[in-house]
Amino acid sequence: MGSALQLKTMRLKGASFGLFTHSTTRISLQEQSSLSVNYPPLPSHSTIPTSPILPLAAAMASLLQGSCSSTRPAIHSLGVSSDGDTSRSISFSSQLNNLCFKSLEKRFHVKRLRMGTLVRAESISKQVEVDISLSPRVNSVKPSKTIAVTDLATALVQAGVPVIRLAAGEPDFDTPTVVAEAGINAIREGYTRYTPNAGTLELRTAICHKLKEENGLTYTPDQILVSNGAKQSVLQAVLAVCSPGDEVIIPGPFYVSYPEMARLADATPVILPTLISNNFLLDPEVLKSTISEKSRVLILCSPSNPTGSVYPKKLLEEIADIVAKHPRLLVIADEIYEHIIYAPAIHTSFASLPGMWERTLTVNGFSKTFAMTGWRLGYLAGPTHFVAACGKIQSQVTSGASSISQKAGVAALGLGYRGGEAVAKMVKAFEERRDFLVESFRELGGVKISEPQGAFYLFLDFSSYYGVEAEGYGIIKDSESLCKYLLDKAQVALVPGDAFGDDKCIRISYAASMSNLQAAMERIKGAIVHLKATVPA
Repeated sequence: MGSALQLKTMRLKGASFGLFTHSTTRISLQEQSSLSVNYPPLPSHSTIPTSPILPLAAAMASLLQGSCSSTRPAIHSLGVSSDGDTSRSISFSSQLNNLCFKSLEKRFHVKRLRMGTLVRAESISKQVEVDISLSPRVNSVKPSKTIAVTDLATALVQAGVPVIRLAAGEPDFDTPTVVAEAGINAIREGYTRYTPNAGTLELRTAICHKLKEENGLTYTPDQILVSNGAKQSVLQAVLAVCSPGDEVIIPGPFYVSYPEMARLADATPVILPTLISNNFLLDPEVLKSTISEKSRVLILCSPSNPTGSVYPKKLLEEIADIVAKHPRLLVIADEIYEHIIYAPAIHTSFASLPGMWERTLTVNGFSKTFAMTGWRLGYLAGPTHFVAACGKIQSQVTSGASSISQKAGVAALGLGYRGGEAVAKMVKAFEERRDFLVESFRELGGVKISEPQGAFYLFLDFSSYYGVEAEGYGIIKDSESLCKYLLDKAQVALVPGDAFGDDKCIRISYAASMSNLQAAMERIKGAIVHLKATVPA
């Protein structure tokens, strides 16, 4: 048992359905946080690269939330024990009956009788093998490790494990009241129909006003596309402009989804590493030497997820001068964190630089600034030709964003310049939390820090702890094993840096209350004290 969390056998049991008799899936979280899920074997050609955390997260989420809407697991036993300073050991069993096996429909046939219709389930005597292979495009895409860790932490909390979750990238504040009321009123007033694919004229006009007043950018409503979150806006932009074989240039560390978006477009992600000593900012000379005739898109994220770095205007101008020499190169400027920024840093929109409006697709949204992650509302601004192409994709995928969310979005943009007092209070709280964590980790020793100028993440270099053996756990080999160790020993959920392209680091979200951050630091310090860092003299 040791200090490891042990999630003892959970079973999904279904009643007998022909060939399926008491089918059982076993999931276990073993010592050293190694994960195993025993599924029927799949052909090698259908294998998808997977985070070792993801199967448990998905399985536990399924168990805890139910496999179909009418079925929820019952937790028959939940025992929590502690032994001295060791971590708690959790065990529970869960059974689900009457599961929804839609795939079984093909295994039955319907026999009609003259006196009425009698439906009888009969197992097919000869099993038909189904081709379960997936497309090469999907096989090339990796699952999001941030979502995997977040789901795992949530499942553990629901199971009674007191995990402090510092993995998710969403504000812990409520949506401002006036914004929430606008959404509620939209429902009450029957504003629940489809909207135009590009978004309501009311919201697109408000976005144009915001971009003019806050960013110095001039657009018309037909140059705005409202989507279900900024992530959708980025993906559609990549799909709209990239052809097979094109290259998408991405400074690393990067937002986890950028390379996978490139792969979904049959393009090749080209990662340009940056240095913590340079605050994780792109070196223009490295960019200049990387651009080729295949280069189609440069993605810039400022303030940055995961590093919190903010590109100063002078550096953006140097990058713009390089981009201007390559007519085929476009820029996707992800500015979703623009208002979560700390003085003296100042946000500059890339499209506002000379000659960059015509080749820049600006992405923004409401999730971070206005604490509206669940409302799913983002937008793209750019030249009509590109925005129309993105709109064509959206019309065949999701159509327009939620009418209710769009009404709330109008109210959010009406809060005032840069979100008004409501946003200013959130940013002040984020800055206080950042200062606390930066000071705390500097006291810890063996950790390299680039103090973030925006967003709500710390991206810390813990590589001096790699190669150290943790008693009862094993060797800390990389960012993933360190995060597993901290989840197991300290019960704090963090995201491995390899998910963002830098295995030396781990990402900590400080979108959590100060009390939670203080408790997390105490736990992390208690776990790290067992490791002997090779700290440079």
